[in-house]
Amino acid sequence: MRKNTAVLALAALLLGSTAACGNDSGDDAKTITVAYQKFGAFIQLDDQLKRVKGEYEAAHPGYTVKLLPIEASENDYYTKLSLMNRSPKTAPDVLYEDTFLVNTDIQAGFLAPLDEYLSGWSDWSQFSDAAKSAAKAQDGKTYGVPMGTDTRALYYNKDLFKQAGLPVPWQPKSWDDILAAARTLKQQLPGVTPLNVYSGKGAGEGSTMQGFEMLLYGTKDTLYDADAKKWIVGSPGFNDSLGFIKTIFGEKLAPEPQDALDPNWGTRVSTELLPTGKLAIDLDGSWLSSTWLDSGSKPWPQWSTVLGEAAMPTQHGEAPGTTSMSGGWVLSVGAHAKDKKASFDFVTTMLNKDNTLAYDIAAGQIAERADVAADPKYLQSNPALQFFTDLVKVTHFRPAYPDYPHVSDAIQVAMESVMTGQAAPDQAAKTFADQVRSAVGGDDKVTTKP
Repeated sequence: MRKNTAVLALAALLLGSTAACGNDSGDDAKTITVAYQKFGAFIQLDDQLKRVKGEYEAAHPGYTVKLLPIEASENDYYTKLSLMNRSPKTAPDVLYEDTFLVNTDIQAGFLAPLDEYLSGWSDWSQFSDAAKSAAKAQDGKTYGVPMGTDTRALYYNKDLFKQAGLPVPWQPKSWDDILAAARTLKQQLPGVTPLNVYSGKGAGEGSTMQGFEMLLYGTKDTLYDADAKKWIVGSPGFNDSLGFIKTIFGEKLAPEPQDALDPNWGTRVSTELLPTGKLAIDLDGSWLSSTWLDSGSKPWPQWSTVLGEAAMPTQHGEAPGTTSMSGGWVLSVGAHAKDKKASFDFVTTMLNKDNTLAYDIAAGQIAERADVAADPKYLQSNPALQFFTDLVKVTHFRPAYPDYPHVSDAIQVAMESVMTGQAAPDQAAKTFADQVRSAVGGDDKVTTKP
């Protein structure tokens, strides 16, 4: 009951605030409202949208763009956006949408299909079939335009590694290699957190994707059996992944649980702990360096010489030896948009070649437009770009079906119970299985893997 009460209280608070920031333009179809996340260290999208607003209004006399920045952590952003979408009066015309929620939001009736507009947009040919699939629904229609994608890997502080007597460059071959390095760092460098792996409810989907799935997809197991069309609720890899979380928190190789569960923890990692040498290894995303650029929220000119990058190894070094996860965000048009063509035109302005180039550079995104990916400005923009781009060949994507958010939430609960010592991995895995089975519709929707 406490959890339900807290959720209802949050929903009431967020819903009440939408009246002040929602689509309150009455019947004025020439006002385009744009909802997006503005949180912590990541300011690039806000800066970009402010520039594009002026560009769009200059090219579309009589139209006004109203920006609706939502200053909330990831999970709270999803909650607030969902609440805004439930009423035509507060639903935005254009929204910043995480690809894993596309099918869920389509099912809820929040998004408009874009195929009739995309067919007349010549730039759509610049996107690969894989990029186009990011916002393609189970009904075969497309509901968003990709802004860029990402991969994930290990960042490590080369200076700290040298002080601890560890090799530089460093490329672990297995989970055991990561744990061995973390144990050495703990022993040799008191006061330095050896390893950060996002875990628990605080980081939301970041815990699921940057943390758990980077482990799970490096085993022989996954979350979904595509052939059987069933969720996997029991597997050795799932338990082993929880076991890794238990080890790093139990041996105090990871942050203190109360710190890791703070929704602002990711911002602290990028703006405080890594730049000041308080964190030695961080399992994180390709976009992280955007924080340290001159245009970022925490400029750090030395980052590329202080930090090294290492691919995340598979559990025991199984082929292909390394693993990664990819996701990304799209811009979508709301189902309640008064002028869907004008809203789509804003999306194409934001994601034309020049604006996508500027955004992908500023935000540390892996380009999904072919012309951006080939542009010398993009190729020379970041010394880690080639490393993270190369991980695309070993990357995995989330099973972005409507039930995935329930599965992701259950993963976060399982991680949190293990990291805080409330449950052993096998107990947490059983609770996960029960939660998912209930959420997706019973035994015929799930399976196990011995």
